[in-house]
Formats: sequence, structure tokens, C-alpha cells
Amino acid sequence: MTSPTWTSADEPEAPPISAIGWMRVLFRGLMMGTYIFGGLVALLLVRLIEKPIYRAKRPFTPKITQSVCRFAFWVLGMRLEVIGTPMQGGGAAVANHTSWLDIFALNAFDDIYFVAKSEVANWPVIGWLARATGTQFIVRDRTQALAHTHMLQTRLRHGHRLLFFPEGTSTDGRRVLPFKPTLFQSLLAPEISDKIFIQAITLVFHAPVGQDPRFYGWWGDSNLTSHLLKALAIKRHGSVQVVYHDAVASNTFSDRKAMARHLEAQVASALPWKTDL
Repeated sequence: MTSPTWTSADEPEAPPISAIGWMRVLFRGLMMGTYIFGGLVALLLVRLIEKPIYRAKRPFTPKITQSVCRFAFWVLGMRLEVIGTPMQGGGAAVANHTSWLDIFALNAFDDIYFVAKSEVANWPVIGWLARATGTQFIVRDRTQALAHTHMLQTRLRHGHRLLFFPEGTSTDGRRVLPFKPTLFQSLLAPEISDKIFIQAITLVFHAPVGQDPRFYGWWGDSNLTSHLLKALAIKRHGSVQVVYHDAVASNTFSDRKAMARHLEAQVASALPWKTDL
């Protein structure tokens, strides 16, 4: 079976971390860790009140998630620019996938719930946060496609806005891989297709001055810990742009492949460099 993980022949080496860099790792790591832990505790406490009243809906806890994500960018000193307007209400969104930083960028100004591979649930820290913030986990198995469709449709009926990464893997951030159409099937059910809109989102990462243009990419055999340390250690960060495209109605498309092609083209259109690298 072919691995879904994208790889490249010339993965960049992580720059060595200096003594001052390790001090930044400690300082930024403590600040981010403390705020994330505090936010998680606050989210769980608010959810204890929110769940009995609103059940599956989450009118308050996403605001805590947004606060934590914006704080993370402030600690890193990384500029976050929003272009366009996030879609309101329930529906779906898709984006290109560069690294774990995508989660923070997409959550910083929008109430959204991620659809992630089941392995993420077991990741240290990130898995705990994903579960607490309402992430929908799915098993990457074609035999589970129907079950996935039912799960996603249930979330959509509750008014949730679900986001998934149709490339199925992360890249160096300088290309958009072909979108896999499987999960789009859940958006075409007759009972919801006339009510559901989908929004394409492009994440554009600009590397710190003097660094490899793929600095923020996390792919192939890249180690999560090493990538995190690199982000915490660097003196001056680059930036990320979150580009929101015009939402389109689900019933605009005749089938899932047509939907995937259209959204893929939207996402690729906002990358400032060629995507056929």
C-alpha cells in the first residue's frame, strides 16, 4: 500500500540552535505551555456548563481556543494576516496543509472544528487539545467511508463548520497536492446539500529572512519535536497569511470529484509562487 505521506528528495536540515536560541525555547515554551494549559482548563470548565445547555453546539468554548491560538503567534513574534472573511454558520472548509502551525492559524479568528486522522488523537499535547476542542477523528480506511459520511453529516446538522485537509498529507507549503475527493461525499447528501456551503482557505507561509523558503513546512520524516524547537528558537519569525475565498454552495456540484477540483483550484490560486514545483 502506498504511503499517503508526501516526501521530497531535498528536505532541508534544521539550523543548529545556539545558547541564546535555547533560552528563547525555554522562555517561549514556558509562556505558550502555561497559556495553553490554562486555556485547556478554562475550556473544560466552561464546557461542563455549555454541554448540558447547548449539547453538541459550542457557542462559548471556541472563543477560548481562538484566544490561545492568537497568543501563540504573539509569543512567537509571528505576524498573522487575514485576507477575506470567514464564512459564518455551519458548513465546511478546506485548506492546504503545511504543518502543525496550520491549526493555530485557522483557529485564531474562526469558530471551526477539524477533521483529522485518528492517529492525531494519540499525539502528546496536540492530541489532548484536539479532543478538547471538538475535533472529529476518522480512520484512514476506505471500508469506513460510509461511517465517516454519517458522522460528518451529523456534525453538519448540528451547525458545526468542519475543516479538513483534502491533500491527505502535509507539504513544504509551496505547492498544493491533488485533493482527495472521498470526504466530499458527505457534503452531497440530498437532505443537506441545498443548505451547506463550502469555503476554500489558503495558508501562505513566508519564511524568516535568510531562512530556507520551506522553513515552516513539516513533512515526510520530519520530527515534530525538532520542528517545534526550531519554531521556538529562531530570533525573528516570518509571517502567515490566511486567505478566505468565496464560499460555494454544495449543490453547485454534480459529484465529489468536481467539488474537489474546484476547491483545489481556489486554494492554489492564492499561492504567490507556482504550484507545479
